[in-house]
Amino acid sequence: MEGFMNALGSVVSTVDDFLWGLPMIIILFGTHLFMTVRTGFIQRKTFTAIKLSVTREKGSKGDISPFASLSTALASTIGTGNIIGVGTAIALGGPGAVFWCWLTGVFGIATKYSESLIAVKYRVQTKDGRMLGGAMYALERGLKQKWLGILFAVFALFASFGIGCGVQVNAIAEVTKTNLGIEPWIVGIAAAIITAIVIFGGVKAISTVCERLVPVMAIFYVIGCLVILTINYDYILPAIVTIVQMAFTPGAAAGGLVGSGILMAARYGIARGLFSNESGMGSAPIVAAAAQTRNPVRQALVSSTGTFWDTVVVCLLTGLVLVSSIMKNPDIDVSKISNGGALTSCAFGQIPYIGPIILVVGMITFAYSTILGWSYYGERCCEYLFGKKGLIPYRIIFLAILVVAPLITLDIVWNISDILNALMAIPNIVAVLFLSNEVAADTKHYLNNLDEVDETPIPVVDR
Repeated sequence: MEGFMNALGSVVSTVDDFLWGLPMIIILFGTHLFMTVRTGFIQRKTFTAIKLSVTREKGSKGDISPFASLSTALASTIGTGNIIGVGTAIALGGPGAVFWCWLTGVFGIATKYSESLIAVKYRVQTKDGRMLGGAMYALERGLKQKWLGILFAVFALFASFGIGCGVQVNAIAEVTKTNLGIEPWIVGIAAAIITAIVIFGGVKAISTVCERLVPVMAIFYVIGCLVILTINYDYILPAIVTIVQMAFTPGAAAGGLVGSGILMAARYGIARGLFSNESGMGSAPIVAAAAQTRNPVRQALVSSTGTFWDTVVVCLLTGLVLVSSIMKNPDIDVSKISNGGALTSCAFGQIPYIGPIILVVGMITFAYSTILGWSYYGERCCEYLFGKKGLIPYRIIFLAILVVAPLITLDIVWNISDILNALMAIPNIVAVLFLSNEVAADTKHYLNNLDEVDETPIPVVDR
């Protein structure tokens, strides 16, 4: 069995390295830059977008409020990518990976805005009144390329089993085993039971849980990070300097930190940045399409704040916590740590008594909320492919993976998730780039009058 897992791991790693080579980095980061220009640097409207995210719209078409939509999207992005993902990026790509992860978030705001705009613009309504949207509908209705929509739905469906399910419960199992001594199989069964209770209630049940859980868990984790940075205050500025320097140059730095070269830093920083904020993947727009909104630009702005909170704020805090902790504690041998969870555990261990508790609670809540968010994404893709009859089988498979995933090697799960992320990103990026003229036109039309109502009729489909 061990030999088979090693062989499988080698094959998966090879495919992962190929897909996440220089071409993918150029495509993703290039799209972020291109859409930043096409939208007139939409990042400048971030604070307006934050205000809109907490403004309830009455009488608008949609299933859930804009804040509930944002909370569900944040639930799927503020997860293990912020904790284990950043740690893994540092362990494999060096401290410079933090810079690329953060930069991916800054420019990724424009891509998240753009993909959400076209998701709302091309959404459809079912006969029972539910709103459906996402890259698959933008590809089918906007570009008239249904085959690309099917490809996206297939990749996203399988990605929901990886990034949204296997990785998350595996991370919960690891942190609870390390800190609480709970066996992985117990975690898997417990996760499946509490997830089943929510996902069988549909999008309103999922969004209600996320709307209440996300703000609390985010504030809890940020406070923990700020406590550690207070402890490491002498190393904050050196950590920032080291992160920036090692994003562009290899070599050793203070505290035993070792750079891995520009390409490796960019490769792991951008990959983990995408894993964290999902800009360019086309996942968050699926729930954005269900939001009550007057026009596509308004909801696109709200959705774009997800990338701001997730990467520009939370991932940056995590990166500073990890790098400053390594520099303060030379006994932490990064060369012997390739597991992001172990690295993060060392950092949070600096807080007497409650450090491990903050990490465990943060990991469990982050990962569980991500499971809920991605179950919705997977369901919508399943419904696109097979209709409502595919939802029950999908939920059963999703819950079964929750039980099994804690017993699988973490490295393989992460690499498979990276592969699926890349595959679903490709058709989504096609939609964003080829519909960029419409994104630019709608942005110009609505931006100065966000209360204007979009009178375009929403098609009714038999799904």
